[in-house]
Amino acid sequence: MPGSSGQPGSQTIKKGHRGVDSTGETTYKKTTSSALKGAIQLGITHTVGSLSTKPERDVLMQDFYVVESIFFPSEGSNLTPAHHYNDFRFKTYAPVAFRYFRELFGIRPDDYLYSLCNDPLIELSNSGASGSLFYVSSDDEFIIKTVQHKEAEFLQKLLPGYYMNLNQNPRTLLPKFYGLYCVQAGGKNIRIVVMNNLLPRSVKMHLKYDLKGSTYKRRASQKEREKVFPTYKDLDFMQDIPDGLFLDSDMYSALCKTLQRDCLVLQSFKIMDYSLLVAIHNMDQAQREHALADGTSQTDTRRPAAQKALYSTAMESIQGEARRGGTIETDDQMGGIPARNAKGERLLLYIGIIDVLQSYRFIKKLEHSWKALVHDGDTVSVHRPSFYAERFQRFMCNTAFKKIPLKPSPSKKSRSGTAVPRRSCQGGALSLSHVSYDTKAQVTTEVDVEQGSHLGRPDLLPRTLPVDEANSDSVATTLSTSSLGSGGLNSPANR
Repeated sequence: MPGSSGQPGSQTIKKGHRGVDSTGETTYKKTTSSALKGAIQLGITHTVGSLSTKPERDVLMQDFYVVESIFFPSEGSNLTPAHHYNDFRFKTYAPVAFRYFRELFGIRPDDYLYSLCNDPLIELSNSGASGSLFYVSSDDEFIIKTVQHKEAEFLQKLLPGYYMNLNQNPRTLLPKFYGLYCVQAGGKNIRIVVMNNLLPRSVKMHLKYDLKGSTYKRRASQKEREKVFPTYKDLDFMQDIPDGLFLDSDMYSALCKTLQRDCLVLQSFKIMDYSLLVAIHNMDQAQREHALADGTSQTDTRRPAAQKALYSTAMESIQGEARRGGTIETDDQMGGIPARNAKGERLLLYIGIIDVLQSYRFIKKLEHSWKALVHDGDTVSVHRPSFYAERFQRFMCNTAFKKIPLKPSPSKKSRSGTAVPRRSCQGGALSLSHVSYDTKAQVTTEVDVEQGSHLGRPDLLPRTLPVDEANSDSVATTLSTSSLGSGGLNSPANR
């Protein structure tokens, strides 16, 4: 294997296939991280270059099952350059199909090559529970993740359906897969997938959650909490943010409709055990931190460079404003979804559905049956896909995300005869802490809308758009962020 010492005793720490050798360098299947990064860059450079000589055409069914292979001897060959790693073979899965996916997201071949191969890949220290290795491109555009054989095999089977889904709707919170490859040598296969990067390194994330909608053992371990940037779970979220995250009405509807559509896709593929990754940048806290560091009250004016790929930011994934070649970022959004917490602090949310390469195979069914014996089956995170999708949506749209409560109209105030506390807005930070309201009564979810239309009161109009209407392009293309960006609760959208 490239860069492999071949000495079993060189591994000192191991987690799955991931380890650390005696020199302190990360290894994967006994291959050093530096050798793996070099092999990936050599392989992608060759495969993208050779693909550019092939004429563009429609994707055919057989394109999903093509595997191209090229051998890289260390001394070089007629097709490959010499390198200082051990010999390896590089495989590219469905190259024509993935070329189409990249084009769909506006990624040109030269940009793809430049991002991944011009500068060294950056290894991320937080590998997660799977023991996978993660790399990010130097421009923050792409994530490279090692995947297991079963996951890579499952992604191959998904490709035709994935193609159909992207054609119908490129705006999705599902992972955007840009390439599937394999580095092979010494009898070992290291499979990698290239995806969109959800979390720009240039934006400080103050909190990060992995949410499934389950409560069974869904609390971050003590070891995880000791990390510099821990990933918390469902029970932590409910404890830390019991009131949920508040979104503008239109933004909330767009987010829930996107989640509903994505869950339907995952359910149709019998996929489950996925999570919603939610990273939170607190703009007011960042401003305080910057003022503390500088001794001034000025805000940090540095902004991350806009991502090249279309529909790649959290905002673009749920909104319909961006068109090819355009961007919907405003001066203060940086690609995140604007929100507020119960204190009224301004937040930017970076979200996406992760861990989708889990099929509800026999082992998952067995795992659920065993867990159900020792715990309430409804709260276990491994469930049949339909139940999992329903519970996932319910948790996200009822508990995690909520609409900013509507301000009562003046006529209602006079009729009730009671004074409604004013929501104060001072220094650009909105205060929700002085407002008492019943969350269940005033936060209307998509589920409530559907049920409310059958309660025998045809004279009452639903307070939010019906599901079908909310899903229309006309709504998607007129979403507004002004109420969170400037006007707060008193904006016209929330009257």
